[in-house]
Amino acid sequence: MVGESATVPCMTAPAAPAPSARRLRTRAALLAVLGEHGTLSRTEISRLTGLSRSAVSSAVTDLLDEGLVSETTATAATTAGRGRRAAAVTLRRAHALVLAFDFGHTHVTAAVADTSGTVLGEAAAHLDVDNHPREVLEAAGTLARQALDAAGHRLDEITAIAAGIPGALDTRTNVVRAPSTLSQWIGMDPAAELGRVFDRPVTVGNDAEMGARGERAHGTGGTVNDLVYVKASTGIGAGLLLDGRIYRGASGISGEIGHIQLPDTGTWCRCGNRGCLESVASIVEVRRRLAHVLAPGARPGEHVDLPPLDRLADIPAAARVIGEAGRTIGRVLADLVNCLNPAAIVIGGELGQAGAPLVHGIRESVDRYAQPAVAEAVEIRASRLGLRSELYGAIDAAVAAAVGG
Repeated sequence: MVGESATVPCMTAPAAPAPSARRLRTRAALLAVLGEHGTLSRTEISRLTGLSRSAVSSAVTDLLDEGLVSETTATAATTAGRGRRAAAVTLRRAHALVLAFDFGHTHVTAAVADTSGTVLGEAAAHLDVDNHPREVLEAAGTLARQALDAAGHRLDEITAIAAGIPGALDTRTNVVRAPSTLSQWIGMDPAAELGRVFDRPVTVGNDAEMGARGERAHGTGGTVNDLVYVKASTGIGAGLLLDGRIYRGASGISGEIGHIQLPDTGTWCRCGNRGCLESVASIVEVRRRLAHVLAPGARPGEHVDLPPLDRLADIPAAARVIGEAGRTIGRVLADLVNCLNPAAIVIGGELGQAGAPLVHGIRESVDRYAQPAVAEAVEIRASRLGLRSELYGAIDAAVAAAVGG
């Protein structure tokens, strides 16, 4: 609740063995479904999660002991007209407050939220994130204070902090690795740097990973356990949710689909190779082509004001440009669909704002190049969170850290 502070109670038996991976997955599934629906009976939780009644009962007991949920009884009518007592489990939504950051290439957004994912206060600034890491990290502290002021809370009330960054993060060392993005961040440990700013631990992940988390928790993902989130902006990356868990790969650098090479394409990519997907289908390239068809008299390099992407579907020439970008991205995603057999692909980032022409182009290539059975199984759609998937993913990561999920 706004205006109240809360802390997460410690476990009463610190010497107990760590919970198993299965128990942690069960716990996360319960928190996710309760976060979406608010109040459910144990039977409803079992139905929505696919978990056995015994697994649900055990997990609910653990969450009750930790104070993360409450359980009340209410009279429910039976077909015979007599009442019976039915238990209702409710997530304690204001149990903790979290702080989340979305670092883009040209912006930073800070948000204060509760454990339901409700944003209570927010602040943002346009910054050169790629080239000025020290200044950006200092600005994060300022934005956090502004978001806290807007929410009516203090930093000492925050239980957990998480952030998404637009670059490859080696999970073995927690340092930024790939020189083609965030070149001035190479060798930096963003979690440690932010930890020094706020004097507490900070969870940091790749922005596409955060986008996948955001879609799963608050967007179009719902209860989908196998999802690919594509952030199509200056670069093109994928966040992978497999069997209900984020997949990062051996060193945390999975999902770099922007550097999959396409046949018959010789365009130089910033990574030093030719023909990478992002060199021909990034938002930069799409806008260049849109400028050519919408302002044919413009000189090369001249700035052209383009309409928002979501307004171009009714302009045939513009829709063709966007559709072709979709078909190009879909050619790469078809191979990913063949390998992973996901239930959903969600398209986000700036290019994701293009909507139907982009999605239809991707769908066309997936249907053409993926195996029919796996192509039929995957739903392809634009993000309903728009450009906020990564922010909501960082909120979800912070909530998971706050509640131990």
